[in-house]
Parts: sequence; C-alpha cells; structure tokens
Amino acid sequence: MATGQTDKAGDVAEVSEKMAENIKKLEELSERLVKVLSNKRTVPGALQGPGGDLYMKAATAWMAEMMSNPSKLLEHQISYWGKSLTHYVEAQHKLARGDFSAPEDRSGDDRRFSDPMWAEHPFFNYLKQQYLFNAHAMTEAVDKLEGLDPADRKRLNYFSQQIVDMMSPTNFLGTNPEALSRAVETEGQSLVDGLENLVRDLEANDGELVVTLADKDAFEVGGNLATTPGKVVYRNRMFELIQYTPTTEQVHKTPLLIFPPWINKFYILDLKDKNSLVKWIVDQGYTLFVVSWVNPDESYADVSLGDYIEEGFLEAIAQVKEITGEPKINAVGYCIAGTTLSLTLSLLEKRGEKPINSATFFTTLTDFSDRGEVGVFLEDDFVDGIEREVERTGVLDSFYMSRTFSFLRSNDLIYQPAIRSYMMGQTPPAFDLLYWNGDGTNLPGKMAVEYLRGLCQDDKFATEGIEILGETLKIGEVKVPLMAIACETDHIANWKSSFRGIQKMGSRSKTFVLSESGHIAGIINPPSKKKYGHYVNGDWSGTPEDWQAAAEFHEGSWWGRWGEWLSKKSGKKIAARAPGDDGREILGDAPGTYVKGHKK
Repeated sequence: MATGQTDKAGDVAEVSEKMAENIKKLEELSERLVKVLSNKRTVPGALQGPGGDLYMKAATAWMAEMMSNPSKLLEHQISYWGKSLTHYVEAQHKLARGDFSAPEDRSGDDRRFSDPMWAEHPFFNYLKQQYLFNAHAMTEAVDKLEGLDPADRKRLNYFSQQIVDMMSPTNFLGTNPEALSRAVETEGQSLVDGLENLVRDLEANDGELVVTLADKDAFEVGGNLATTPGKVVYRNRMFELIQYTPTTEQVHKTPLLIFPPWINKFYILDLKDKNSLVKWIVDQGYTLFVVSWVNPDESYADVSLGDYIEEGFLEAIAQVKEITGEPKINAVGYCIAGTTLSLTLSLLEKRGEKPINSATFFTTLTDFSDRGEVGVFLEDDFVDGIEREVERTGVLDSFYMSRTFSFLRSNDLIYQPAIRSYMMGQTPPAFDLLYWNGDGTNLPGKMAVEYLRGLCQDDKFATEGIEILGETLKIGEVKVPLMAIACETDHIANWKSSFRGIQKMGSRSKTFVLSESGHIAGIINPPSKKKYGHYVNGDWSGTPEDWQAAAEFHEGSWWGRWGEWLSKKSGKKIAARAPGDDGREILGDAPGTYVKGHKK
C-alpha cells in the first residue's frame, strides 16, 4: 500500500512538474507571438486578394439574376435546404432511437477526412456532411451565376474555393477529431509543440504565416542535396556556370547546357542520386553544363529581361562554346527559362547567329492566351500591386511567389501541413522536394514587371512581338529542332497552352511529349521509379484536345525517349572532357556559391 501511494505521489509530482514547464513555455511563446505580430511586415492590399470590384461584379450579377430569374435562385436554395434538413432529421432519428452510430456516409473519398472518426462518430460525421453540403452549394451558386465574363468567373470560382477550403472543419482544433485525440494522448503536449511551431514560422517570415513544409535541419545543399560532382568554371553577376565531371570514358561531341528557372534554385534537377536528372544525363555520356542563377537583392532592381538574355543566356552559350571548342550546343530551358530560351532563339535568328543545334523545353509557356490556374493572379489589380511593391523594394520577394504557388494547391501546401504542424505538434518531414520548394529566390523588379506585363498579360511574343534588346521578337522565329515536355496536371504551366506555343514556333522538326503528373513530379520522373507514363503524337494539325485523344500512351518516364532524341542531335563520341581541360581557372566545386544565397 505504501509503495502504491508512493508511486501515485510520484506520478502526480511528475505531471505537476510537466504542467508547470508547459505553462511557463506557453507564457514565453505567447510573449514571442505578441512581439512578432506587432512587428508584422506590411503586405500591400492588392497582393492580399482581389479588389472589391470583383465582388461588386458578382453582387451585381446576383442581383440582376434575382430580378430576372428568381425561380432559378429559389431552386438552388430549396435544394440546399432540402439536403441540410434531410441530413439533420436523419441524424436526429438515430439519436432518438438511442443509436449513436453515424448515418451512412455517401460523400466519397476526400483525403482531408481520412481519419475513421469522420465516418464513424455521429458528431464529426454530421459536421463533415454539412460542410460538404455548404461547399457544394457555394461552388454551384458561383458556377451558375450569369452575367460575368470568363476571366471574372474564373477568378470568382478560385477565390470562393479558397473560402470553402479554408472553412473545412479539419482546419479548426475543436472540430478536428485527429488533433483532439492527439492532444488527449500527449496530455496537451502536442498543442504546446504546435504553438511553438506556429511562433517559429511567424518569426521566420516577419509575422506572415508561411508553413514550414520540410525539416530544414535535415538537408544541406552540397551536403546531401546537389551532390553530383562538378566545378564552377565561370561566374558573372547573373549566374555561375557549372561543368559536371564525366562518368563515362567517351561523351557526345555536342555539349548540353541547361537553363533552370530563376524563380527557384537549380538543384531541383539534382536532389539526390536516385532522382537526379543531372546525374542521369552525365551517365548517358554528355558534357553537361548547368546555369546556377544569382538570388538577387535590391541592387538588381533595374535588371531587365534583356539583361537575363544578354548577360545570362547569350553569355552562358558563349562560355560553353569557348570551353568545349564546339561551334554549336544543345540547350534546355525549364519553365520561365524555357520561355526566355525561346526569346533568345528568336533574337539569334534575327541576328543571323546559329549557336543552338537543338532546344528542349520543360513545362514552358510561350503562348499566354490561356494562362491556366495561375491566371487568377495575373489580372491588373495583382500586377499593379506587384509593380508598386517592386518600386518600393527593388525586388519581388520570394515570399510572394511562394505564397501564390502554394495557394494554387492550398489543401496540400497550406492547410494539411498547418494541421500537422500547429494542431498535431509534429515536426515537418525530411522531404527533399519540399525543402527545395521552401528555398525560394527573389526576382529583380524590372524583369518581374516586364515578364508579367509583356508576356503573361499582353501575350506579345505569340502575337505582335515583344521589344527586347532593340529587336521585335516573335514566336515564329524559333526555328531550331525542338522537343517539348509538358505535364498533364501542371497548375503553373498549363499543358494545352504549352502545346499551342510550340505549335506556333517556326521549327520544321518538333516533338511534343505529355507526361503524367504535375510541374515538378512530371519532370523529375526517373526511369527507375517506373511511376508516371507519357503520351506522344506526331500530328500537330489539331487542337490540344485532338492531339491527346489520338496520342499513344507509354508506361514509364519520358527521360529515355528524350535521351534517344537528344543523342541524334549530339554528334559522334569523343574522349570525355573534364572541368579545367581548357586551362581556365576553376572557381570552386559544384554546386557553387550562388545556390546557397538565401533571400535578402
């Protein structure tokens, strides 16, 4: 008895001590929370959401419809209230009979509601079902609203969906059974840990809520990321040029130069050995060069799109030619770098210069007539806000680009990570791709506005031409043999728009490949994974829909198909070239220094 009482006393003392520690920690975290929120960064209103004119248009359209066709609105309301009432009565009948099981769940699969409690517990099931009724009613009301032009309708659909996603019961502690269960299991420790995670993220982002997606202590660029051996062989204010060490005795004569996007960092192409496109290319027997862009600060405010072409693309091409002694090279452009590679090719055609033997475009937009999902952020109110912001700061901070792309996949990149981190108190996962996703870069102010106005909004390259470096550049002037890879579920570079752009190019030799999956996973798709397949079709005569309907589907990665195409454009085999063979000074080891520069 005495021993049992001693054990109980010890348990009580341990619980009391832990509670005291947590109370002290909560007080400290609360002080930090108040401090960081009081010094929160000022985000321009135009970059917080659409202007009031969009909601005014929606309200006007709704009022007009109510006056002209009231029966339509009444039918919608009756349907909604009918479903809600039926749901309520069903639940009440079961309770009245003493049946505490949930009604039959016909809502289908939704990853947000994967916890069994959503289907089995009557309270949580009721919340879930009613939320889904509300969500359907709201989206249906917007879908059927007449009197809006297509652009306004698309934006209204998008922003109303954001409200729907935000209001999910999974996003609130009191209505999330998984978070509540974990709080009980951990005796509240998960909530303390969650608050600590929240305060940490706010402090790291000047009071703005940006959820940490990956464990930042688990990775090091040049340590366990971007480890393919190579050397920095050239550097200017815009980029470092990396030449990779060969792994084969012989290589193709024509070198390959990759231009990654400067919206992010190049090591998405070289995360780890098992999924590294860089390593795979080197192992196929190519002399590979990759551009690593600088992460600009306010001193780059006046850097233009023309500067990226002249000091970036043209200079890198010239350096690769000089290092290898070859008159022509093969080039790859990814995302915005693919767009800029096409501008560069048009400029070279204008100048009568032909240093590019072939071009490959990864998820590249050159025709912006349909801007896809990202188009909701490309209307005047947002772009005006960006223009004012870069006039003030000199750069478009990586925060804005990261947040924009995250909201395009808000459930996956905002709400679910926030639930795990803040409600469940979990440490972010050690996931290399998500680590890269959070390692953003700034954009020079002038270049950002030129790109958004001249290309994204006005679509000048695909229409009347865009003025850059004293020339009017047009899409039809891209005449080199080319291959384009687009991704079926890409939410940034819509594959149909990519197809239309390639269709308008003047090349007589074009190959288009449509990979399964999205903007990143569809490209970083190593053959060893045997994961995502791809479509091919040589007929360019119809619409993107016609092309896909007649396309052949092939299991597995497109890398091998591209490799076969590229080898035919790369000449005979010669003795492998190593960095420094041309006698120039080696500036450092890959991945270089620019890639390690964080936002300023």
